[in-house]
Amino acid sequence: MAETIVRPLRAGLIGAGIQASLTPAMHMKEGAAQGLNYEYELIDLNRIGASPADLPGLLAEAEAQGLAGLNITHPCKQIVISCLDDLSPEARALGAVNTVVFEDGRRYGHNTDWWGFAESFRRGLPDADLSSAVQLGAGGAGVATAYAMLFLGLQRLAVFDREAERAAALTETMSQLFPAASIVAGRDLASEMRQAAGLVHATPTGMTKYPGTPLPPEHLEERHWVAEIVYFPLETELLRQAACRGCRTLDGGGMAVFQAVGAFRLLTGRTPDAARMLAHFKAMTE
Repeated sequence: MAETIVRPLRAGLIGAGIQASLTPAMHMKEGAAQGLNYEYELIDLNRIGASPADLPGLLAEAEAQGLAGLNITHPCKQIVISCLDDLSPEARALGAVNTVVFEDGRRYGHNTDWWGFAESFRRGLPDADLSSAVQLGAGGAGVATAYAMLFLGLQRLAVFDREAERAAALTETMSQLFPAASIVAGRDLASEMRQAAGLVHATPTGMTKYPGTPLPPEHLEERHWVAEIVYFPLETELLRQAACRGCRTLDGGGMAVFQAVGAFRLLTGRTPDAARMLAHFKAMTE
């Protein structure tokens, strides 16, 4: 009797400078635990000498090769939208896509970043005061974290960004989506931190290649909670300074895991074991 050959389920990640990403390992380890023959590849724009302008061709190639879909990361989350046939309500609202599913000759864009941050925050900072918060960063990650916090019930959000127009644009978008909340483009960081219950950090500052803190540590007080998106390293200088001042803190690892949990479900059609994926992530980062 001839042996049955099971074709692998294939997916991938498109982005620039992604060789250190833990996403492939998280997907393949969970796939193996579920008995899937799951292959997940990196399509690093830097490695292949490509740019975001090459996205249409890269998506067409992945689709032709039979991939189930792709995760999308910096700097392609907004640009990829023009290559898609349809968007989930969240992806449309955020104007950013981190997961593309190929199905029946069509391309569907989703965003699991916001849910990843929301789920991490819900688990990691239960009972956090959601009366007010400051957010640093209004780029692609900042859009997701702002949506997540407002979805969780944050009443007031002050957004800061080096590019004032980005903060203003994010404020306008979120105000339309969450009209009951007070959302402002921040002007005086020290004043806003004195009023805020917590801080959301959504910039690259604190990563190994961008050392430092995104705000003067003296703005942090013991009563603040501090939520981070950076996970290389897990303990950023911001979190270290916050912990020294007695703040409750949340590292960026949870967002990384839970966005992958959401993407795994979309790409494989299987329900992932979130606790197992968290354990895989912890083992890789210890």
